[in-house]
Amino acid sequence: MTNFQDKVVYQIYPKSFYDANGDGLGDLPGITAKLDYLQDLGVDYLWLTPFFPSPQRDNGYDVADYRAVDPRFGTMADLETLIREAARRGIGLMLDMVFNHTSTEHAWFRRALAGEKKYQDYYIFKDGSPDSPPTNWVSKFGGPAWEYLPALGKWYLHLFDVTQADLNWENPEVRAELADILRFWKGKGVKGFRFDVVNLISKPEVFEDDHQGDGRRFYTDGRKVHRYLRELAAAGGIEGMITVGEMSSTTLEHCIGYSNPANRELTMTFNFHHLKVDYKNGDKWALMPPDRMALKDLFARWQEGMEAGGGWNALFWCNHDQPRAVSRFGDEGRYWAESAKMLGAAIHLMRGTPYIYQGEELGMTNAHFTAIGQYRDVESLNYYRILRDKGETEAEALETLAQRSRDNGRTPMQWDAGPNAGFTAGTPWIGAAGNY
Repeated sequence: MTNFQDKVVYQIYPKSFYDANGDGLGDLPGITAKLDYLQDLGVDYLWLTPFFPSPQRDNGYDVADYRAVDPRFGTMADLETLIREAARRGIGLMLDMVFNHTSTEHAWFRRALAGEKKYQDYYIFKDGSPDSPPTNWVSKFGGPAWEYLPALGKWYLHLFDVTQADLNWENPEVRAELADILRFWKGKGVKGFRFDVVNLISKPEVFEDDHQGDGRRFYTDGRKVHRYLRELAAAGGIEGMITVGEMSSTTLEHCIGYSNPANRELTMTFNFHHLKVDYKNGDKWALMPPDRMALKDLFARWQEGMEAGGGWNALFWCNHDQPRAVSRFGDEGRYWAESAKMLGAAIHLMRGTPYIYQGEELGMTNAHFTAIGQYRDVESLNYYRILRDKGETEAEALETLAQRSRDNGRTPMQWDAGPNAGFTAGTPWIGAAGNY
């Protein structure tokens, strides 16, 4: 196994990191241009969020081709240069694998729509009538988790956006395809992988309504998930590499299982329990101040539990899906610098591998957008409509987004005090935080 216990990972959201060609989007040459900065920080791995061809409905987490580079980010040659130049500085690249679902623009789904039975079996299709979805499950982004296709007379499952169709991991051909994708990138010199919402891949044998919740209890940490991950690690040839799984609504016991080296599944896990201590009644979109005692208790429980069980934590405050930590748990005013340093120290002094998100080292804050037109995130736009439909005023809904939107973590990296924070010479795809 790779020795990862004394390493630091730096997460890059390419779209917002640095724009080398002035088109307003961060790109792969932009990352290469900043490698000396990253080397000076002392990072060991760079985790890149998806740069694969994508319709960008969910900012790249709707993948249309797992073996290519989206032209808006550069070329395969640009990526190979980045891998080579990073390695020259002692830095390895980790890629983000979105294996729970694909874009509905992926060739597999297009062939399924064309009626090819082989590719229909790559996804979770269910027969039914237009007015009767297979279950009452709710999408993570709001609304039903099923979409009806009149031409096929079938529903397909999408736990996330309607353009993100869930893969059928029961199908061994799907699992073989995904393992082959890992081998492809390993052959390119990639040194590790992060797996998106990977504990949702094992769906139930029987699909039924959930009268107690939104359906997640039926597919989270499913019955075959540990077997699937062991098989993927072996077949993909990644057992000796650094791998981290993003775990949605998981448990300590499962994360011990996922990350205990004896099980040969993953080397570490992300869990999000500590980032729900400001969710009123467990609802992300219901605001309340952070419960700091609950935060301490959660850290203690996971630190002690993972050590006792032989598991390993991925430690983090921020990522591309979260508001900025200093705005959320610290102070943007008088004690901005002190609270930002305190949060950084907390991550680096616990047992686990620290993950630093771009701009976190600068103490970047939330964006404080004031108009819905400034937002780009599909989840935020969906929930703005939901909040307004529930009766919230425009001002109330915007205040909720200002604190909770994923776009808070996606504003451009702040390189200098010039226009657009030095991110681009063009018009940025999303505005910079106003306090840069």
